[in-house]
Amino acid sequence: MPPASPRARTGRARLGHVALAATLFGVSACAGSKPSTTPTPRYTPATDPRVGLKAGLLDAEEAVSNLRVTGKAVSPEGFLGVTNSDLAFTGNYAIQGNYNGPVIWDISNPNRPSLVTAFSCPASQNDISVYRNLMFMSAEAQNGRVDCMPGGVREAVSDQRMRGVRIFDISDIKTPKLIANVQTCRGSHTHTVLEDPKDKENVYIYVSGSSGIRPAAELAGCAGDVDASDPSSSRLRIEIIKVPLANPASASVVGRANIFAGLSAPPRHGLSEADIAAENEQAARARASGGFVARNPQSGRDMAMPARMVAPILDSIVRTRGGTGAPTAADSAQLRRDAQAVMNRVFATAAAPTSGEVSERSQCHDITVYPALGLAGGACEGHGLLLDISDPVNPVRLDAVADSNFAYWHSATFNNDGTKLLFSDEWGGGGAPKCREGDKPEWGANAIFTIENRKLKFQSYYKLPAYQSANENCVAHNGSLIPIPGRDIMVQAWYQGGISVFDWSDPAKPFEIASFDRGPVDSTRMVSGGSWSVYWYNGAIVSSEIARGLDVAEMIPSEFVTQNEIDAANTVKWDYLNAQGQPKIEWPPSFPLAKAFTDQLERKGCVNSTRIGAIRTQISAAERASGAARNTALNALVKELDGDRSCDPNKVDMLKKALQDLQITVM
Repeated sequence: MPPASPRARTGRARLGHVALAATLFGVSACAGSKPSTTPTPRYTPATDPRVGLKAGLLDAEEAVSNLRVTGKAVSPEGFLGVTNSDLAFTGNYAIQGNYNGPVIWDISNPNRPSLVTAFSCPASQNDISVYRNLMFMSAEAQNGRVDCMPGGVREAVSDQRMRGVRIFDISDIKTPKLIANVQTCRGSHTHTVLEDPKDKENVYIYVSGSSGIRPAAELAGCAGDVDASDPSSSRLRIEIIKVPLANPASASVVGRANIFAGLSAPPRHGLSEADIAAENEQAARARASGGFVARNPQSGRDMAMPARMVAPILDSIVRTRGGTGAPTAADSAQLRRDAQAVMNRVFATAAAPTSGEVSERSQCHDITVYPALGLAGGACEGHGLLLDISDPVNPVRLDAVADSNFAYWHSATFNNDGTKLLFSDEWGGGGAPKCREGDKPEWGANAIFTIENRKLKFQSYYKLPAYQSANENCVAHNGSLIPIPGRDIMVQAWYQGGISVFDWSDPAKPFEIASFDRGPVDSTRMVSGGSWSVYWYNGAIVSSEIARGLDVAEMIPSEFVTQNEIDAANTVKWDYLNAQGQPKIEWPPSFPLAKAFTDQLERKGCVNSTRIGAIRTQISAAERASGAARNTALNALVKELDGDRSCDPNKVDMLKKALQDLQITVM
């Protein structure tokens, strides 16, 4: 598929939106050598070109801004239409989780991602991580089997059920070989590979399991019937696996850390305006079609009784009168009379956290480790946690935050110097439309914190700044840093909200700089789709599309990012990447790095254009020179830059270091 043009809107573009884009982006695609000094919002939410895109599975209308979509791949037969999940990278390969098993893509040519293999091994979520020749995969649902075969396990207790972390040998990437199944008490919804800088003989896996606790009859040591404070309890624990690299098949659970002790139940928020409107509409439709409607005793509003509630109650009424077969009109009339009493009982017995205590089902959904700093960010359902992981088997909670605007703390990302931590909120569980007009911008968003004295201090929220329809599941999900030096820039998935690239260098004022979105999978009903996760890897922005396959994009220069900044980012090369095992970004010496810092000084606006021009001229002259002449030119500029430190001392020092690192040894 040919690359999309910059800021292109493909499909049936609406002329009003194209005109708006032209008005707001009145610069050519090669602009960016003179960065804007004041970032401004790109659109208003209601008039954003992403609003109202035509639906379709493989032919949906698209809106692209400040990115170039370089390649797309459709999931292979047997995997298309089955949920694609998370991504990991090794060498030239992107490994994509899928509920039917891992799908491996060759992305050495980002214009043409090609299928390497699709390995059948059903489970959920089948989230993926890698380390050297090893691949790890999460299994949580009851259908996972130890032999990777389909069909699931029918027995309530079985030694054939797999709930935990699978380990594969991928020395031959085309033929992954299952070498171990590490069973855990709550299964593995997600997992995180931790490389301890002090331990080169092992890697560790933090397991985040959110399912129910297994019976001890199926897995010895699992205990769900004792108080969480009991050391033998499986409640309020993360399980820790140790993988000996010399013998990964012997991997086992070596710890169960309680990082929740002493936490209080988090505050919650209610429904948004959009939720209330949808609830009222559903109740009206139910009345009109002869459905069942009763008052919600918590909200005081009428609501339609869902089919999953109605069907078993009608069946019970039939059985009570000794009948068989389908419910009669009289049975329906009885339920209509009893509907309010049923609704009252349902809400009276609805599970709720014990007052003053964290729910005993509280677990971490995802943990991002930053081994170089000995820290981790735990997105743990009702709380965001900052952890000390200097002892991998005994993580220690440093701080915990809760927020009534957050429904479900889902994932975490540090900035590169570890002074900030961003948490995402998966309000609605990823299967609901939470980016509608009427959904609050601080709900289903990111919360950005600074880390001060190893404590978390709230700064702001960031949410996708474009309304999505009621048929598009949309909420904050997985993303990673883009290694643009001197700035904190992140690309993030928003399910059917697409992907958003945003700058959070100023934690109090994050703003979007690029995006890619499609119309809904289906315009008439909710069908799950969109970007599950999107990560930057060696110059490519790779997105796992839940319903469709794989997308690959790249940054292009704009008023927000210059070509020099993009070139400097693309000097960063990794052998592999697990986004939840966050690596410290290090930039090799390069002239694009020095030029990027110069562009950022210009963007700051406190170095006049004449001086910026002189700095650029001197850098270019040094780049053309060689040997001692290059060193002389670089040294001269480094000394002169001391006179510019009043503008932005930190940025000037970054530029000076970049120039010093370019000096070569002259024999």
